[in-house]
Amino acid sequence: MKIHNPFRVAFIATLGVGLGIVLISSIQTLSTILLYVGTALFLSLGLEPAISFLERRRMKRWLAVLITVAGILAAFTGIVLMIVPIIVDQISQLVVLISDALDEGVEPFLADFRTWLGGVFPYLDVDRVLQYVTDWVNSLDFAAIGESVIAFGAAVVAGIAGGFIVMILTIYFTASTPNLKAAVYQLVPASRRARFIDLAEQITDSVGYFVMGQLSLGLTNGVLSFIFLSIIGAPFTAVLAVVALLFSIIPLVGTLTGSAIIVLTCLLPGVGSPGTALAAAIYYLIYMQIEAYVLAPRIMSRAVSVPGAVVVIAALAGGSLLGLLGALVAIPVAASILIIYRQVVIPKMNEL
Repeated sequence: MKIHNPFRVAFIATLGVGLGIVLISSIQTLSTILLYVGTALFLSLGLEPAISFLERRRMKRWLAVLITVAGILAAFTGIVLMIVPIIVDQISQLVVLISDALDEGVEPFLADFRTWLGGVFPYLDVDRVLQYVTDWVNSLDFAAIGESVIAFGAAVVAGIAGGFIVMILTIYFTASTPNLKAAVYQLVPASRRARFIDLAEQITDSVGYFVMGQLSLGLTNGVLSFIFLSIIGAPFTAVLAVVALLFSIIPLVGTLTGSAIIVLTCLLPGVGSPGTALAAAIYYLIYMQIEAYVLAPRIMSRAVSVPGAVVVIAALAGGSLLGLLGALVAIPVAASILIIYRQVVIPKMNEL
């Protein structure tokens, strides 16, 4: 029986623990860069279906990539040049209104709201509910809120810089996707390479169709919101339409969260009204049903179907681990795992 040297065992174990600590610290230090790279890879896979469509039209890949990226940048630039001036103007008005409301107090608005709420819900103790709201507003620390606004502004600047880095990486990954795939495929033994390539192509296609589908849903919600909010005379229509577009890209809870923000904005004193907020609430309740049962199934028909329970668990887990990006990536990752489970694990188990 061979007896191991205790000092050697302890030394190797210590080196292993130290290497693990260094690795974890390195990942934490590079977390922002890894986040940028992961986002760029995710977006490049989302552009792949459009590039493949152009390649099937006998177009060379470099030209297909150039047209796709240029088209997206042109559309984004056009939207920014068209909407940003309106958004800046409306945000300025919003800040002025909030400042006036804080100076005047919430009593005038609460008086109108008390009358409306009492007529709609005659058995509700309106005064008691509004007293809770008034106490909460009066207890706010506006100095801390101001510091939070400054921190938010710094975060926005950092986000813009990060977005520029992600854009550059996305263009690079999109242009070199075939080479990256070929390099990964060469690492797989030749006997299993064909099967691996088939699964990898299914997974990348699923991710691509998911990204394109979420962007389509966001664009649909943004356009329809702009039209409807303009019809009902909602305040800050352009800003709220952009909110609807951005939040709709977030799976599972995005549309609901964006709708809640829009409805609450329609209650702002001076520009909104309870009737406008009620109309917006009814519209978004109807839209969410249409999106869930009509739009999403049609737009996502080419992506891998993921059960509802898996969607909820994946989105919650991804959001807890990586925030917004985690929530976005979680569902295609779950779809990829389902592909592997259905086409690799189950057949293996059936052979036993």
